[in-house]
Amino acid sequence: MEYKVETSTTLLPFLLEQTSKKRSELKNLLKFQCIYVDGHIQTHYAYPLKKGQIVSIEKKKDALPFPILYEDKELIVIDKPCGLLSEATAKESQKTAYAIVKKYLTSKNENIFLVHRLDQYTSGILMFVKSKKLYDILTHHWNQYVKTRGYIAIVEGKISKSSGTIDNYLAESKTQNVYITSKQNGKRAITHYRVIRSCPKWSMLEVYLDTGRKNQIRVHLSSLHHPIVGDDKYHSTSNPLKRLGLHAHEFMFIHPLTKKEMRFVSPTPQSFEKLFKKR
Repeated sequence: MEYKVETSTTLLPFLLEQTSKKRSELKNLLKFQCIYVDGHIQTHYAYPLKKGQIVSIEKKKDALPFPILYEDKELIVIDKPCGLLSEATAKESQKTAYAIVKKYLTSKNENIFLVHRLDQYTSGILMFVKSKKLYDILTHHWNQYVKTRGYIAIVEGKISKSSGTIDNYLAESKTQNVYITSKQNGKRAITHYRVIRSCPKWSMLEVYLDTGRKNQIRVHLSSLHHPIVGDDKYHSTSNPLKRLGLHAHEFMFIHPLTKKEMRFVSPTPQSFEKLFKKR
């Protein structure tokens, strides 16, 4: 679909006037690089338009079954869907984010290295790097360069405290259950949370990590007697979303080579929002 600019304006108001799409739809099209101005991708909603320019909307022809949030010669950041493994397991090696992105990059003669992971049933931001040098630096100095790891969590019940920090030690059992333990037997885990909205049955939290232990958020929120919905492994008894209520929505790191701050954001799943609109 193409639209000719008749008078000077800015991109989002122009698209709202020319199409029947909602503001949220257009912002997603901008974010996922589907809007072109004179043949060039434009992602800024306030981009100035001049008379005579051509604005077009084209579905991005990704060779991936999920959105690419960002890609350059060194990085690729995807929006991983719930249910997809980050990497291979003993039971599954093909239906993983790593395998799918590897196939896509191999077709472009590029390499792939996994620098962090999400639980299978956690959706959201997952980053891969294409350079062995960048992989080595991030792998060995992760906490030095990674500054923000943010999540949206839907938990059972209405939390009384509007914000808080959980700071303790975690260990993993032989059956792969993570549990809170003593300093001598575990690794320190720090989680910060803030209530965004709540109703009698559920609360939506914004969660940030200082550490990245396995199942950290799930164990910590369960320890408050507010387990993440759909997380029967850690004592949830409800599943209104028909999935785990955890989404990685923000990730920011300092690029070790360019020293540039790189920040990625993934929209909160609509099913999370709808849970509260019904109330």
